[in-house]
Amino acid sequence: MSLAWPVLVAVVSTAVIWKGSVWLEDVAEKLAAYYGVPAVVQGAVIAAVGSSFPELSSTVIATFVHGDFELGVAAIIGSAVFNILVIPGLAALAGTGVLQSNRSVVFKETQFYMVAVATTLVTFSFAVIYYPLPGEELSGNLTRPLALIPVALYGLYVFLQYLDARDMAEGLVSAVLAFEEVLGVPSFFWGLTVVAVVTSLPDTFVSVRSAQKGEGVTSLANVLGSNVFDLLVALPAGVLVAGATAVNFGVAVPMTAALVAATVLFFAVARTDLELTDTEAYGLLAAYAAFVGWLVLEAVSATNFLA
Repeated sequence: MSLAWPVLVAVVSTAVIWKGSVWLEDVAEKLAAYYGVPAVVQGAVIAAVGSSFPELSSTVIATFVHGDFELGVAAIIGSAVFNILVIPGLAALAGTGVLQSNRSVVFKETQFYMVAVATTLVTFSFAVIYYPLPGEELSGNLTRPLALIPVALYGLYVFLQYLDARDMAEGLVSAVLAFEEVLGVPSFFWGLTVVAVVTSLPDTFVSVRSAQKGEGVTSLANVLGSNVFDLLVALPAGVLVAGATAVNFGVAVPMTAALVAATVLFFAVARTDLELTDTEAYGLLAAYAAFVGWLVLEAVSATNFLA
């Protein structure tokens, strides 16, 4: 199979996602203005849910249509790492001066996001402990009842946002699977890099444009809200549609550990004076470059952390 067709499909899919993100940002801004929604809720729920639909679609298609849940998991976690390291960095560099935050973003949003990461790992653990796959080490069957655990937590997240407000693509998946067939590189690598970056483009455009308008809180809240939605809704969506799917704990845990490290780094720099400077932005981008470098080493079998 030639690479020309999957590359063309990937490019077209990316263009469609980019155009949709522009419409999304305009609609989210108008909805927030009309209903008087606080900036943090606008970013964490309205813009975040809309901009996360590429991740949701990719996970459902990869799991239900192609039977490759590992690609879906890699795309979600890769997107989360990209969102937490690259988007704030680009938004800070593109904005005017430092990217301002507030205590709600740094403490409530970031800490709830950490709970979302922990819940995802616990759900995977339950699959391995209670529904192990015969003859498969560190692998289990992720069922619909287990997938409902993170979805229920997202319901709590939306309810908390409501309280705050009251008080105040299949083409891409097919192209990536073609890359795997032609180049012989595992799907988790493409999920953590290509799919993750492309499906994060709406979040990137929304956050960068918000930063350029001086709306730092909306920009950062969109990043964290998108990641919460991806982990608690987009990730289990494929399982809820397919019924059940195998999960490899040996791959999921190292990827989740990388996400935890990225989240801790983001929390540390965002907590400093409740703002993100250019120097800190470059530090986040450097950390993402190191993450991609590790994935390249895994793809060429120079390291072997992903079992």
